[in-house]
Amino acid sequence: MNICVCIKQVPDIQAPFRIVDGRLQFDVERHVLNAYDASAVEGALQLVEQHGGSVEVVAIGPASVSETIRKALAMGAERAYHIEADPAGWDSATIATVLAAFFRDRSYDAIFTGKQAQDTDAGLTGTMLAERLGLPYVSNAVGLAYEQGRLIVTRQGDAGRELIELTLPGLVTISNDMNDPRIPSIRGIMQARRKPVERITLSDLGLAPDQLQPQTRVTGYRPVPPRTPGRKLEGEPAEVVRELVHLLREEARVL
Repeated sequence: MNICVCIKQVPDIQAPFRIVDGRLQFDVERHVLNAYDASAVEGALQLVEQHGGSVEVVAIGPASVSETIRKALAMGAERAYHIEADPAGWDSATIATVLAAFFRDRSYDAIFTGKQAQDTDAGLTGTMLAERLGLPYVSNAVGLAYEQGRLIVTRQGDAGRELIELTLPGLVTISNDMNDPRIPSIRGIMQARRKPVERITLSDLGLAPDQLQPQTRVTGYRPVPPRTPGRKLEGEPAEVVRELVHLLREEARVL
């Protein structure tokens, strides 16, 4: 089984940051592998370790993304593809367009992506990619199994967990609740240096600048407003209940 995992390099959200003139300003320039994508890599590796096959990764970004690619290779992926581009200002639709061009003439059994990006919390790339490639997909996976040429995916739904049979080739977006990604060993880190990384340009993919125009844009960031303090009702229980019912009816209008 050949699984290709789409990965993203993101700012380390544990690093101190401020909002200055509507923009995020990190005090330390530190980047990491997106946590949801790390879980996707781990899920792919576990399936291949159980059933055989290979795991590849693909990332979009400038030269600095190579460090994140090596992290995935050190975890155990066998090969990587680096699409050289500056995705600053791109939205999920643009990323999906680039990845669809990459996958269009390639063979694979499954494509994994993280459920969302931990820097922007955008989470539409995986589903948009599946639509562009005409693939069946399952989102927000928290469990994976492989049986007789298909994936059995456990996903977290709004009302509980759902079990879905996915025919292959297909696409799955992975929740970081599915597993704990492995920490690369010293041996894995050393081996990653010798694993192949193929560099690809946007022109190699046949993409023109007018195909990369984002459909949405971020106008700015602002701090989360403070929560309104709660109200504490005091008095005899019967009086408190009457006052609470009155507030729920007249102010909150939920009764």
